[in-house]
Amino acid sequence: MAFVANRDRLSGLDSSFLHLEHDSATHMHVASCMVFEGPPPTHDELVAHVEARLHLVPRYRQRLAFVPLSQGRPVWVDDPHFNTRYHVQHHALPEPGGDEELKQLAGRAFSQQLDRNKPLWELWLVEGLADGRFALLGKTHHALVDGISGVDITTVLFDLTKEPPPTPRPEVPWVPRPLPSNAQLLADALLERTTVPGEIVRGVRASLRAPRRVVRRAVEDLAAVGSFTLPGVRGAPPSPLNVRIGPHRRFTWDNEELERVKAIKNALGGTVNDVVLATVSGGLGRYLRAHGHPTIDLVLRAMIPVSVRADAEHGALGNQVAAIWAGLPVGVTDPIERLELIKREMDGLKESGQAVGARVLTELTGFAPPTVMAQAARLQAHQRFFNLVVTNVPGPQLPLYVLGRRMLAIYPMVPLAQNQALGIAIMSYDGRISFGLNADFDALPDLELLAGQLSEALEELAEAAGLPPIDSPRRRRNGGPAGPGSAERAAAGRAAQ
Repeated sequence: MAFVANRDRLSGLDSSFLHLEHDSATHMHVASCMVFEGPPPTHDELVAHVEARLHLVPRYRQRLAFVPLSQGRPVWVDDPHFNTRYHVQHHALPEPGGDEELKQLAGRAFSQQLDRNKPLWELWLVEGLADGRFALLGKTHHALVDGISGVDITTVLFDLTKEPPPTPRPEVPWVPRPLPSNAQLLADALLERTTVPGEIVRGVRASLRAPRRVVRRAVEDLAAVGSFTLPGVRGAPPSPLNVRIGPHRRFTWDNEELERVKAIKNALGGTVNDVVLATVSGGLGRYLRAHGHPTIDLVLRAMIPVSVRADAEHGALGNQVAAIWAGLPVGVTDPIERLELIKREMDGLKESGQAVGARVLTELTGFAPPTVMAQAARLQAHQRFFNLVVTNVPGPQLPLYVLGRRMLAIYPMVPLAQNQALGIAIMSYDGRISFGLNADFDALPDLELLAGQLSEALEELAEAAGLPPIDSPRRRRNGGPAGPGSAERAAAGRAAQ
């Protein structure tokens, strides 16, 4: 019988996220701040609610076991000391319990690395939020789940109705499997290394049967990898967003109406994602010019994760993501021109095969020796391939509930890489679209200013699309009073350049 790879062993991509977290400054967990209406549940109620559904996500009871001498990628093993109360924590905000206090607590929560000796997730229950609300802060290590699957997995804690039917309990109580010994971990890894590559032999046999088809596929893959790596060779332009970062984070958000974004798309063309990237470009340009940084002809390079997971695989654990690099024309102050440039950029990336090339490289990491892969991950962290990460994940467009409390908003967080001081995560939910801004605490002390400038950049596009202006109180909450018209703003931007 042929030896089968351990299904609990981390993939090459998942393992690379652990290697990226090699110092105290980089935290490779994804997270979100979720705000709910109504009185908060008690800690006991939330713990019981989580425990009732843990059988739907068995990985949440597992921790990592590392192979001795780094001779193989880590494997997931049952945690014999698993305690839900360790992972479901209880916190309270100081008065007045406003959004500012919640943002500060979220920043502190997201600054702390997850303990690798325990299952790699946490859920913070936060009470004391004003206006009859409470919050949940969720953290999950990137090695466990990517953004797209995160939506599917997280929803096991949510309900679609205020009074859902009871969750079926498993017939057999959970009992942890015995932990493997170090000798067993090492033996399994070495055996897997010498036997599983039999898949490559079958690939060689297939190439002998159909050499032309395989050669053509190899050439296409090489071309795709070339389109993926060439931007990295050029490197990203210098920017104040790319500095040495520390372990501490600031977190804030900007809320917009999804229908407003769609109306801009319908009037000016492109996709919702194009409008979002044009908004990010405009806000970053405003922020840089406000700090005296010249932006003439400046195009920041954004790393945009894309899911390569098949629809049938949604809900499966582990990462199946690729990445593309997209230029953000932050120096273009005319909103329509900026959107047109983004549309052409994204259309070109779809045709270039960058995402295909990223998938090829992702698959290659599964065959790389762990020590080589670790060095490659560290090298990528040190290189200036991109200025920031921008990730856009579509969320459910209907209300979700936890213990009968309706979720009002969700603000996502994407982690920072070394020398990358800003990450912007976008998620739509129930008619709203939220920009979650995660930044190094010292590099971007005025992160709220950037959140407001994202809102201003979107309003530039809305004005160009002929939409009526939104109410000025929300504009002030998002970063300042309504400014001049788009023509005057463009002229002011050119003067600042």
